Amino acid sequence: QELTKDSDYLTRHAIYDYDANTLSNTDSVPDYESKSERFKITGTIYLSDGVTPAKDVVLYIEQPDEKGNYEMKKHDGKRYVHHRAWVKTDADGRYTFYTFMPGNYHRRGEFKHIHPVVKEEGKQAYALDAFLFDSDVSLSNYCRKRLAKKGIDNVLTIEEKDQVFVATKDIVLKADA
Repeated sequence: QELTKDSDYLTRHAIYDYDANTLSNTDSVPDYESKSERFKITGTIYLSDGVTPAKDVVLYIEQPDEKGNYEMKKHDGKRYVHHRAWVKTDADGRYTFYTFMPGNYHRRGEFKHIHPVVKEEGKQAYALDAFLFDSDVSLSNYCRKRLAKKGIDNVLTIEEKDQVFVATKDIVLKADA
């Protein structure tokens, strides 16, 4: 799903709402320090060949809070998800987000998830498959098999290190059409 950079601030996608001068390959979502289940996602973004690290790629994430709700904020008349962050890969294609474990809103039957969007220089941004969590009890074996059958690799395996949950997620960019 491509996301256009509409010139209208109120309708363009949030991936474009960053200050290019402040982006680095590491960022934290708001409220990270106050959350009990802190979580770090780190990895490498590769060009479509799956081997060459992709430098200067913007990766954006947004997610629900620990109860599975999206906390919405407003700035200059535009609503946005509060728990969000942007990174720009370094020369080795590396990135790191410090966030927290999102909850799942059981009444809607949703999985725990984080929405990633990628933007390469000179190309339109596009959404990646939502990151899901291996430890999510809602993610049945049937769902896992369906994802695998479709070739979707979006389930994060979590380890706990020094009281922080950690997952590695490498991303391969789409080939030019």
